Amino acid sequence: MSQPRSPDPIATHVSGREFKMLIAGKFVDGAEGTTKEVFDPSTGALLTEIPVACAADVAAAVAAARDAQPAWEALGVAGRSACFGRFADLLIENRERLAMLDAIDCGNPVKAMRLDVDLCRAYLEGWPALAQSMNGDVFPASPGNLHYTAHRPYGVVGRITAFNHPVMFAVTRPLPALITGNTLVMKPSDETSLSTLALAELFAEAFPPGVVNIVTGDAASGDALVTHRDVKRLAFTGSVSTGLLIQRRAAESGHVKHLSLELGGKNAMVVFPDVDLDAATEGAIYGMNLDVCQGQSCGSNSRILVHSRIYDEFVATMAAKLGAYRVGVAYDESTDIGPVVSRAHRKRIIGYVESGVAEGATLVRGGGRPSGLPAGGNFVEPALFADVTPKMRIGREEIFGPVLSVFRWDNYDSMIAEANGLDLGLTASVWTNDLDVAHKTADALDAGYVWVNDSTRHYFGTPFGGSGNSGIGREESPDELLSYLEQKVVHTRLGDPRSALARMLG
Repeated sequence: MSQPRSPDPIATHVSGREFKMLIAGKFVDGAEGTTKEVFDPSTGALLTEIPVACAADVAAAVAAARDAQPAWEALGVAGRSACFGRFADLLIENRERLAMLDAIDCGNPVKAMRLDVDLCRAYLEGWPALAQSMNGDVFPASPGNLHYTAHRPYGVVGRITAFNHPVMFAVTRPLPALITGNTLVMKPSDETSLSTLALAELFAEAFPPGVVNIVTGDAASGDALVTHRDVKRLAFTGSVSTGLLIQRRAAESGHVKHLSLELGGKNAMVVFPDVDLDAATEGAIYGMNLDVCQGQSCGSNSRILVHSRIYDEFVATMAAKLGAYRVGVAYDESTDIGPVVSRAHRKRIIGYVESGVAEGATLVRGGGRPSGLPAGGNFVEPALFADVTPKMRIGREEIFGPVLSVFRWDNYDSMIAEANGLDLGLTASVWTNDLDVAHKTADALDAGYVWVNDSTRHYFGTPFGGSGNSGIGREESPDELLSYLEQKVVHTRLGDPRSALARMLG
C-alpha cells in the first residue's frame, strides 16, 4: 500500500497567501503599490511578491509607533511582560509555519529553523526577567545631597535585521527595545521577508496597535527609516559596508541618533597541537554554521589556524567529516545544508572559490554544485581550502558562505599577529587542553567574544558584539537593555534635618 504524500510546503505556506506590512495594527500594501518578487533559493522558482515601502509608508509606521509609545511605556515592565507571554504562546503554535517559511524563503534547512523558533522562547522569557531586576544608582557625590539615576526609553526605535536567521532575528532582536518601553519600526532584509511578515500577524494579536510596525522594501525604504527625525535609536545587523552607510546617513539626517551595529566577521579559530583532533575538527565544522545557514554567518570561524604538527591530519579529518553532510532542498527533512540565499550570492561565493585556486590555495574538496539537485537552486558544496595565506582574498575577506580556509602556523607570536591582522574583530575561538595557554591566547586575540574549546554558541546574559569594523555595542545582555534607555541624574538638595525636626516638634 502506497504511503500518503507529505503536504507541499510551498502550497501550504506560500501559495494563495498575502504578505502585507503591519502599520498601526493594520495589514497594508505599500502606498505606491510597488512590489518585489521573491524566489525560492532551492529551485529558483518565483514564490510570491512582497510590498516595497516608500518614504510615506515608513513615515506612517514611525507616526504610529510615536503615538503608541506613551501608553506602552505606562504599562510598566509587568504589563509589557504579559504581552511577551502571549506572543510566546502564539510563536509556539505557529512553529512549523514559521520554520518552513524560513526554509522556503532563506534556504536554511527546516530542521535548523525549527530550533531557531524554539530559541526565541528563551529570549521572550529572559528579557522580562532581566528588565524586572534593573535598577538605578545612588551616588555619594556630596554631603547633604541626594544624587540618583533614572532611565527613560528613547521613544521610537528602528530595527533592520539580517537575512540569515529571519524568524530568530525578527523576534529576539526587538525584545530589549520593547521591554524597556520603546515602540518599534522593523525592516527585515529584502531577501528574506516572508517569515517576518507572517510574524506581523502574531505581533498584531499580542501587542497593542502601533507598538510593533513592520515595513518591507529596499535600500531606499531602509534609508527612510534611518534618516527619520523621530527615530532616535537605531540597531542594525548586517554587512560592514551597510553599517558604515547607516552611520553616515544617520549623521547626515541632522538629528543625533544612538546606534548599535552588529557587523561582519572573518573569525579566527586557533588550534594548538595538544587538542583532541576529533573534537577540534567537529568544532571547526560546527563553528561554521554549515547545517544552520550554509556558513552565512558573521560569527563563523572561517579562518582556521592549525599548528603544523597536526596540520595534515586535521585537514584530512575535516575533509572526511564534511563528506557526511547532505546538501539539498531546504524544506526536505533529510537536508543538512541548504542553498545560499540568492543567485547573486552564489555567484559571489563561487568567485571566491575560483580566486582561492588561482592564488595558490589547495582546494581539498567541494566548491561546486552537487549533482542531482534542482538546476535553478543556489547550491554550493562546502569548500575546504588548505595552504591558505593572509594575502589571499579567501584568507582576508568575509565570504559569508560555506568556504573554510585552513592556515598553518609554527610561531606563536606570528600566529597571533596573523589572527589579529584584519580590521574585523567579532569572534574567535581557542582550542587547547592547556588552561594557561588558553587564557593567554584568549586575552591576546582582538575579538569581542572568544570561546575556549567551543565556538559559535550564544549564551543569553553574556554580552555579544565585536571590535573594529565588526561593530559597536553589545547584545543579549544587561548592556543591551541599558542601551535602549536614556539615563538622567536627579539631584536633590536636602535641608538640615535638625531644623526640620525642631519645626515639626515645636
